[in-house]
Amino acid sequence: MAVNAIDQTRRMLSLVTYLRERPGAHVADVARAFGITEDELISDLDVLPMCGTSFRGGDLLDIDTDGDRIWWRNPNALGAEAAEPLRLAADEATALLVAARAVATLPGLREGDRDALLRATAKLEAAAGEAAGASSRLSVTFESEGGVFAEVDRAISERRRLWLRYYSPARDELTEREVDPIRLFAVGHTYMEAWCRLSEARRTFRLDRVAEIRLLDEAAAPPEIELRDLSAGLVQPSAEDPEVVVEVGPGGRWVAEYYPHDRAEELPDGGLRITLRTPAPASLRRLALRLGSDGRIVSPPELADSAREAAAAALAAYDG
Repeated sequence: MAVNAIDQTRRMLSLVTYLRERPGAHVADVARAFGITEDELISDLDVLPMCGTSFRGGDLLDIDTDGDRIWWRNPNALGAEAAEPLRLAADEATALLVAARAVATLPGLREGDRDALLRATAKLEAAAGEAAGASSRLSVTFESEGGVFAEVDRAISERRRLWLRYYSPARDELTEREVDPIRLFAVGHTYMEAWCRLSEARRTFRLDRVAEIRLLDEAAAPPEIELRDLSAGLVQPSAEDPEVVVEVGPGGRWVAEYYPHDRAEELPDGGLRITLRTPAPASLRRLALRLGSDGRIVSPPELADSAREAAAAALAAYDG
């Protein structure tokens, strides 16, 4: 599964707590709990031994695996008895205070977490002294995706259903639906995988396309389904699939975001020439109809002709 640095850091911090409470945990069980592959878990375990309270002997995490089980040889390395007084420079204290205050304003944050964060912020302000005054003159505003992420994260943690108003650029419309969230992941953008009650099927939702979200009281109950391996991307066309070339104007640039492609070349009018592969080229006729004047299929020639015929038939039916 492809993730960005923030997602991986968050997962690894959770992994430390998880492993400390489960000595000798099985690799397969831990990977399943975190919704990742065993190879991804082993990759994380290769990084953790380079982490610790310092780079002195004994302060780094001594975590290893025999491929079946995971062993933490020095779990007390992060214990209170091993900790030294924390000393922060003025710029470090300012950065922490600004970030803490910003996170505390996120919608969807669990109240217990918010209270704990505010208590920690107050202690940091007292310890920071004059640096706290400088931080009060700075602020951070999160984009809407941050609030959506927090709501989805809370829904997954509390196993609750979500209501969404979701924008589909391919259809250029908003739909309302209830979903049972399964997991969050990142492949270029951040997505939620969920069981959609409207379509009664697994669906993937890009968080920046969620126009409105609400946490429901109903318990989430997605069916038992095997998680997809996303290490090669969200959609994985085969190199043997037929190649299709589509040219779109400025109003059709969303195609490059919605469809995996080999190339996207800029056109003089602000549009794109997109080369992609698909096992079912005929399915792109619908794309051509959706694009209308904002795009056209260039090749293969037979698909371009078929798309033009479908558009002409649709126009004739409309005129009739």
